[in-house]
Amino acid sequence: MLILLVIALFAAFVPTPGPAVTEGLDTGDIAWMLVSAGLVLLMTPGLAYFYGGMVNHKNVISTMLQSFIAMGVITLIWVIFGFSLAFGSSIGGIVGNPLDYAFFKGVFDGKPWSLAPTIPFALFAFFQMKFAVITPALISGALAERINFRAFVLFMVLFCVVVYAPLAHWTWHPDGWLFKYGVLDFAGGTVVHMSAGWAALAGAIYLKRRKSHVEANILPPANIPYVLLGTGLLWFGWFGFNAGSAVGAGALAVSAFATTHVAAASAGLSWVLFDVTRGRKVSALGFSIGAVVGLVAITPASGFVTVPAAIFIGTVSAIVSNIAAHWRANSKLDDTLDVFPCHGTGGMMGMLMTGLFASKAINGAVAEEGLFISGDASLFIKHIVALVVVSAFAFLASYALLFITDKIVPLRVTEEEERVGLDISQHDESLIEV
Repeated sequence: MLILLVIALFAAFVPTPGPAVTEGLDTGDIAWMLVSAGLVLLMTPGLAYFYGGMVNHKNVISTMLQSFIAMGVITLIWVIFGFSLAFGSSIGGIVGNPLDYAFFKGVFDGKPWSLAPTIPFALFAFFQMKFAVITPALISGALAERINFRAFVLFMVLFCVVVYAPLAHWTWHPDGWLFKYGVLDFAGGTVVHMSAGWAALAGAIYLKRRKSHVEANILPPANIPYVLLGTGLLWFGWFGFNAGSAVGAGALAVSAFATTHVAAASAGLSWVLFDVTRGRKVSALGFSIGAVVGLVAITPASGFVTVPAAIFIGTVSAIVSNIAAHWRANSKLDDTLDVFPCHGTGGMMGMLMTGLFASKAINGAVAEEGLFISGDASLFIKHIVALVVVSAFAFLASYALLFITDKIVPLRVTEEEERVGLDISQHDESLIEV
């Protein structure tokens, strides 16, 4: 509370910006990007329902709140200095100058971003904010049912500053080292999903297993209709996530929109049909998870590949993630909602597939085409290098941040709090009457 009051007091004395820059702006692009920013924000409540339906009834509210609280915490971090860290003037291609846009100084009266010249700079900043919001929320699924809420909020802040913002700078800033190296990530397969996936794996390892997981006494999902609702909201919002990353209402946005939908549909079918071949029944949970994996996998490729390639990406990625989830379920790794098998593995598959299918015919910004398009392995090799570096950085940095957080605020709830459930023990609220 004290920190928030200090921030609010400081904000009261921030100078009023000058007149907004309007030259060269396109009202159609602005309208589409306003809608896209709203769609991406909708994904975070969608994620709350998606995760909330999969945990047991004692932890629904806590799990959902971990997504909603990100909309508050990360928004302020982004305004104060997060946007500067990601998109400020580059410091060695690693991170942006945190003072460039502190408290959004120079954002509302600044010139448009160089790669988004037809929309206001402030709109670009807020669109990017929504990506920063959902990324730490994704991690919460791996830590569900045993994470101390206060500790999670602190970890979320540290993750945004130390992991997310630098990765965004590496990948999307024209002076970022991955951008200059030639790595393609249209909408965040590397920045969002791989970072969240590897952080989730670090968290699952650091927090160790739930007592119910050790005893093989895990309660069933609380509400499958919540999962279906969350899937629908995520699928709908993902059109803003991917098609919005074209930063304009043009042919590229249409292409990204199409590949996004087709990959999700292919992956949902692939997941349940693969389950059937292994003797399982077609399930609502399976189709929902598969569809989300397809959305994850197509994210880095959505603005670079054809619709037929999207079918391949969705189908294959769902099978790989299904196998990874099945392996995880039979191991001692307690990633509660399979964040790493779905987001981590899906993000890596998408990154590799982009290196196979990226085409200049879809996006003229592609300098080197994918291996399956040109026969040249240069882009694919670059993506392998980036995959290794990003994976190592995201995992090791996240593990270190978990350790630091644990020393400040205990990460894990007590055994009794875990038994009672986090809804009651952390928030004094309950989905059902007690």
